[in-house]
Amino acid sequence: MVRNMKRGSVIVDTAVDQGGCVETMKATTHTAPTYVVDGVVHCGIANLPGAVPRTATIALSNATYPYIFALANEGWEAACQQDQGLARGLNIIHGMVTHRGVAVATDVPFHPLPFATQHD
Repeated sequence: MVRNMKRGSVIVDTAVDQGGCVETMKATTHTAPTYVVDGVVHCGIANLPGAVPRTATIALSNATYPYIFALANEGWEAACQQDQGLARGLNIIHGMVTHRGVAVATDVPFHPLPFATQHD
């Protein structure tokens, strides 16, 4: 996929220290923050949000608040039925693996939720 990206595109992995989000990604530093693969600029500074902890915390809180609010007010099942993005984030329910990628990675049976669309 990287090879098919427009030259000069940029991939920033803010959690590269947790395994990387792209096969061509490797950890970089603030001193040498980027490198290029197939014309695509890669930036993989480990724990990049840690450079601005207050701002990163506020941003994360603002991004997750709607989900927390829905879960608290609707319960997990109703909230997930109303929000496919939230439903696709479920991994295990009642001891059953409900995320295809997790099931494949752990070689356990996959149990799709009847109300969730799966993305591979």
